[in-house]
Amino acid sequence: MCDTCGCNITDGNRYLLEGDGKLARTESGREAVQVLEGLLSENDHVAAHNREHFDRHGVLAINLMSSPGSGKTRLLEETITALGDELRIAVVEGDLETENDAQRIRDKGVNAVQITTGTACHLDAHMVHGALHAVDLDDVDILFIENVGNLVCPASFDLGQHRNVTLLSVTEGDDKPAKYPVIFRAADLVLISKADLLPVLDDFSPSKAEGHLRQLASAAPLIALSAKSGVGLDDWLAWLREAREAVAAKVADGATVRPAIQPEGQQLHAHPHHHAHTHD
Repeated sequence: MCDTCGCNITDGNRYLLEGDGKLARTESGREAVQVLEGLLSENDHVAAHNREHFDRHGVLAINLMSSPGSGKTRLLEETITALGDELRIAVVEGDLETENDAQRIRDKGVNAVQITTGTACHLDAHMVHGALHAVDLDDVDILFIENVGNLVCPASFDLGQHRNVTLLSVTEGDDKPAKYPVIFRAADLVLISKADLLPVLDDFSPSKAEGHLRQLASAAPLIALSAKSGVGLDDWLAWLREAREAVAAKVADGATVRPAIQPEGQQLHAHPHHHAHTHD
C-alpha cells in the first residue's frame, strides 16, 4: 500500500526529507536513506508533543476512524447538537480533497479545521500539529480528529490522541473486524453506525460483528448507534463523558493516556526496505 498510494510521505512530514531536512541524508552521507523508520520515529515525537498540548489544556482528543461513508460527520453533527452547552467541541477534519465535511461542522457553530491530504490516506501527527495552530485549546473540552476514510492506515499512526473510536456501518458487512483486524484492535470503542437500517439489512448481524471483534482479543465496548434516529446516542455520550473524566484523572496524577497503536499496522509502513532518493 505504501508504495502505491504514497501514504508514508505527506505534506506534514515532507520537510524532513527535502533540502536540509533531518532525514534527507544518513549520518554516512550516503544518498540512499532508510526513510520509513525515521518518519515513524519523528511522527511519534510530534504526537507526544501534541498530547502534551492536550493534557496541559484539559482537552480529550479522540481519533475517529472508519471506512468512507460510515457516518462519522453525521455522528459529529448530532454529538454537537446533543452536548449543547455542556462541552466545548472542536474538530480536525481529514480528507483527500474538499472541505465539505468541515463546512458541515462549521454550520453547527463549531470550529473545524480541514486538512486535505492529497494522496495520503491517513492523517499523521505532523498534519494534526499544523492544524492545532488554528484551534484555541483553552476553549475546547473535546477535540475530535475525523481521520480519512480508510480501514487500514489510520490505526498505525499516533496523532497525539487519547482514544481511538472505530465506526462499522451496517452497510459494510459484519465481518469487517475479521477482514481489517488492525483498526479494530486499536479501537477503544466500536460504534455500529446506521443502526436504523438493521431492519432492512437483515444480513448484518451485530452479534456476529461482536463475535469477530472478540476473536481479536478486543474488550472494547460496542454500541449500536444511529445518528439519524438517536438510537444508542445516549450510550455514546456517556462513554465520552467517562473517557474525559478518566483522561483528566490520569493527567491530574502526572500521567497521560496513549492510544492503542497497532505494531502490525506500523509494519505495513516500516517494512525493512530502503527508498533510494537522489538529492542535488
